Amino acid sequence: MHWGKPMAVSIEPTTTCNLKCPQCPSGLRNFTRPTGSISLDENKLILNQLGPQLGYVNYYFQGEPFIHPEFLSLVKEARNRNIYVVTSTNAHFISPEKATEIVASGLNELIISIDGLDQEAYETYRINGKLEKVISGTKNIIEAKKQVAKSQLWVVFQFLVTSANEHQIDALYELANNLGVDEVRLKTIQIYDVEHENDLLPRNLNYSRYRKNKNGGFELKNKFKNKCWRMWSSVVFTWDGKVVPCCFDKDAEFQMGSVKQTDFDTIWKSAIYTDFRRKLQQHRQGISICTNCSEGSKVWV
Repeated sequence: MHWGKPMAVSIEPTTTCNLKCPQCPSGLRNFTRPTGSISLDENKLILNQLGPQLGYVNYYFQGEPFIHPEFLSLVKEARNRNIYVVTSTNAHFISPEKATEIVASGLNELIISIDGLDQEAYETYRINGKLEKVISGTKNIIEAKKQVAKSQLWVVFQFLVTSANEHQIDALYELANNLGVDEVRLKTIQIYDVEHENDLLPRNLNYSRYRKNKNGGFELKNKFKNKCWRMWSSVVFTWDGKVVPCCFDKDAEFQMGSVKQTDFDTIWKSAIYTDFRRKLQQHRQGISICTNCSEGSKVWV
């Protein structure tokens, strides 16, 4: 029996997205689970059931959070409970007015996806996206921070390394510094077809979570140790209240329950959750959502 509660959670604001990224279920519009947006009451329900030990909320799973019309109300609800709040965005909706609202909401960390330093490289992955909107959105949020003397908002550039942009990494750090971005994070791309070559994979495999195998395909660098800290310290909630074990379960294949039907304590300590943790400790590689996970390897998420 697992008696603790998660210290960190991800809560999905919405599955809707304005982009069509080729390795993203939201971008591909190919979910088998229901799509929609979380309500303010459902957000409160989750926070109430997690209790005062909850210290970290990532308001992101699939979709673009700022498409949710009341997204910053979700953020404020968590910040009012003194929870550290993070979100990830493609930055297409950060107008000067929205940037001011973001800073005022108390959001602690804003991750901005910038996956190329020219439009051609950027749209290789961020299909339908405009790099100029990412840059202007970043400038707006940095300017809004300057207007609030005690703002502690941490702004991150997240760079998904692909074959189209890997040569731009040095310039990325320079751009971040010039704009006033606080941190740069490089991220490895996830692919679903590992049996064949993928044009998105960087040529420098130091920037990849995969290596080539003897069959001509690719395999994770991960050694698949039968352990994962996430199963005992964190959890993910879909927009409609379903509990899934981690962020690699994008289509909610492994549903542990729903907080709209069962209280979270019961779900967290349930036989189905306990059995899932046991299977992970015995044969993690046999769990489908684990087969694309970089957890336990020395590469970026």
